[in-house]
Amino acid sequence: MCFYENRINGKGDLMALKSNLSKDRPQFPKRAVITAGMPYGNKELHFGHIGGVFIHADVFARFLRDRIGQENVIFVSGTDCYGSPILEDYRQLVSKGSFAGTIDQFVQANHQSQKDNLELYDIAVNLFAASSIGRAAEIHQQVSYDFIERLYHNGHLTKMTKSQFYDPEHKVFLNGRQVMGECPIDGCPSEKAYADECSLGHQYMERDLINPKSTLSGKKPEMREVTNWYFKLDGFHQLLSKWVEDLKENSNSRHFMIKSIEEFLEPPVIYVKNEYLNLLKTIKDNLPEYTLQEEEKKSSFRLIFESLSDREEACSVLAEKSIQFRTGKTLVPFRLTGNVEWGVDAPSLEGLSDLTVWVWPESLWAPISFTKTYLEMQNKDSSEWKEWWCSKEARVYQFIGEDNVYFYGPVEMSMFMGQQGNNPAVDPPGGDLQLPDLIANSHLLFLDKKASSSGKVKPPMAKELLDYYTAEQLRAHFLSFGLGIKSVSFKPKPLNPKGGSHGDPVLKEGNLLANVFNHTARSCFYTVQRFNDGKIPVGEVSQDVLAEAAKTILEYEKSMYRYEFHLVMSLMDNYIRDANKYWSKKYKEYKDQGDINILMQLFIDAFHMLRTAAALMHPIAPKGTEKILDYLNLDQGEEFWSWERIFEPVFAFMDKPEEHQLKFLEARVDFFEKHPSQYK
Repeated sequence: MCFYENRINGKGDLMALKSNLSKDRPQFPKRAVITAGMPYGNKELHFGHIGGVFIHADVFARFLRDRIGQENVIFVSGTDCYGSPILEDYRQLVSKGSFAGTIDQFVQANHQSQKDNLELYDIAVNLFAASSIGRAAEIHQQVSYDFIERLYHNGHLTKMTKSQFYDPEHKVFLNGRQVMGECPIDGCPSEKAYADECSLGHQYMERDLINPKSTLSGKKPEMREVTNWYFKLDGFHQLLSKWVEDLKENSNSRHFMIKSIEEFLEPPVIYVKNEYLNLLKTIKDNLPEYTLQEEEKKSSFRLIFESLSDREEACSVLAEKSIQFRTGKTLVPFRLTGNVEWGVDAPSLEGLSDLTVWVWPESLWAPISFTKTYLEMQNKDSSEWKEWWCSKEARVYQFIGEDNVYFYGPVEMSMFMGQQGNNPAVDPPGGDLQLPDLIANSHLLFLDKKASSSGKVKPPMAKELLDYYTAEQLRAHFLSFGLGIKSVSFKPKPLNPKGGSHGDPVLKEGNLLANVFNHTARSCFYTVQRFNDGKIPVGEVSQDVLAEAAKTILEYEKSMYRYEFHLVMSLMDNYIRDANKYWSKKYKEYKDQGDINILMQLFIDAFHMLRTAAALMHPIAPKGTEKILDYLNLDQGEEFWSWERIFEPVFAFMDKPEEHQLKFLEARVDFFEKHPSQYK
């Protein structure tokens, strides 16, 4: 930096430019943990895992590594190994003769497949662990004990005896995925509903499931009583309301996510068909106090209750009178334990033993377990995880899908607050678990429909897409969707029967890389090889080029801070295309005028634009941009990408700029390659 800044002055002064443009920049933490949900251990990754969550998380993690330093960022995820979905899929495969190994081997195979697919997409996790495998499993078991016991001692757990489905023909209690029916939540469009949770994440009491059927016998199961531990989620209503108000004041909170969370903060409600209104009036005295609310052009009216217990009592009365109803979203006690054998062991409390932890809650604190595992692998002290999860100087960024907002929102935030003590707060002091930032993406559709492994429309597998596109093409395309605003459909032409003769929409962003950015980079290297012996002339970058680069850098930073990845892609599309146009314009001026000084200045300006574009695209297209760095013949990789030096031109990274020789670029070398199928 000193060398270059000593060579420029006046309107080209870099420090003055930075000072003028660097006002009101967003603040980033000193340390950051990034998580990307946890795919179930019964499947390989499909396009939604990659395009809807992992790519966004990876790009943000890579950006933060450049922005605050690699040593200050931990990106963890892993396979969600336990729970009834994995157990049921394993049982079915074994019964069909499709799998002959143990359930551990089943999960291990899927975990390795997931890990391999992440590597194919250049997803640079620090640790992709598994909740049932190796040292991570041991640490996760202890974290689970500690987490639940702390909730218990802080008074946030309660024992509840409830009816659970039981298959008398097979003489077993049925786990969540061994019962199928229809979701009782009003307006739920889910195609599948299980014992106490539908495929869209709605929770309800098992007895409310409509038309239940055992997957073992195909018959209607019985209900038998079992006792489990429940988290008092409904007791956190006031704190969650305060948390939501804070989210509304935060410029980078997803609006649809806030709206979804607020639905669970509504009072307990029952929806009853209008045809039962007269019958309801005859039993009014048998019901707890309620407010009846009718709405025009609606097929149902609402019964609004003061408490959850009142609503539960009303449900029993309505069921006895054969009045059909559905319950609305609200905060209900959240089940922590169950009797599924394949699960993390739950601590023995008040004589309740031999229970396992329900898969959803333990997956919420699994990233803590994985962080501790990673730090141990780095030979760090076991207590250092608190510097990442409990410090005011650190932030945890959790990338999730829309379906999981309930769990990572109301449930996780409440359980994290419940770790504090008897009087939890939304903004806890340092030393206590801090509340993570949630980055929820809307549904990533496939050919305009919601695809699901358990639904009618099957999603294409992540690995399958690499038969048609490069990882960088897909990374750029998925980022452009704007999933933080709305659901968007993925329409790859090779997999779209209705694609017609039009171009492939996936290649729009891919062509920005393979065509436009490639052209800019190749023009810089080939022309400087031809006219200046492969050396960049040293001089002052034009003021307008400096200013536009700085403006783009700061706008990019703001968009990253707000997780607006589609705006990042739009910004870079404009900047790279403008750089290409600038090259064409100035090179034409040189050809028309024959003035070598125009060409030398073009080299200075063009390589500054190339350096800026490469640094900003580094989180998005890491392989291609690192290839540019390689041909710049610089060995200061981490320094080159660092935002501590983001405004500096390429000369600042050369020991002797006047003598620095670029690596020779051979003919027909691409920095951003197309997929082989695209050359046909």
